[in-house]
Amino acid sequence: MEYRLDGQAAYVLHARPYRDTSLLTDCFSLEHGKISLVVRGARRPGSKLRASIQPFVPLQLSWQGRQELKTLCLAEPVAPPLFLQGRALLCGLYVNELLQRLLQPLDPHPRLYVYYQYVLNELVGGDDIEGALRTFERQLLSETGYAPDLQGLNASALYLLDQEGGLSPVSRVPEGAAPRCFHGWQLQAVAQDDYRDPQVRRAAKRLMRLLIDRLLGDRALRSRDLFQRTRPSKSPAPDVS
Repeated sequence: MEYRLDGQAAYVLHARPYRDTSLLTDCFSLEHGKISLVVRGARRPGSKLRASIQPFVPLQLSWQGRQELKTLCLAEPVAPPLFLQGRALLCGLYVNELLQRLLQPLDPHPRLYVYYQYVLNELVGGDDIEGALRTFERQLLSETGYAPDLQGLNASALYLLDQEGGLSPVSRVPEGAAPRCFHGWQLQAVAQDDYRDPQVRRAAKRLMRLLIDRLLGDRALRSRDLFQRTRPSKSPAPDVS
């Protein structure tokens, strides 16, 4: 008898074709973290499950299976889908891709799940999308153990982000290392998720980009590429790190 779980709060991060008529989905669940589910027959005409297997829809899922790859049995929306378009949609795809790429399977992060809901709601109706993204990125790095220690920093000091993702005080900017240097007061603001100062916003974006790229290695984010392709030539830099 296969092990089954019912009523699991989750969101779909990504879905792709699987075999002849199915989908393979990566979901982010409240109690089980990232989980991969086979949705059998979802590509057949009239499939009831396929309509629910969409990003940005809060779901209650039921699945079964004892292996890492499980089978979806039921998907029920618990609220209307979040309507994201334009810039907000691209940011939502970016957030989903970060979770898909950086989380380990079946590693629960209930606190991060709350931050995920927060950033989605900010994308729908918030007035500071960039600040919400930086807050989410910092929490993701913290939850996965890759955030630098931002406590006890000297506001007037200069810090260098090393190749291992740690911060060390330096007396001056080393040659060629300016992109990896940050003022202590900027890092203190980041630690408080306070992005009101434009200099802090720029520093936070640079810091998160460096930290996330270190984890991704040579695997580029598709959402970043999509952002660049859809960005007008004279528009401001995108919000994604």
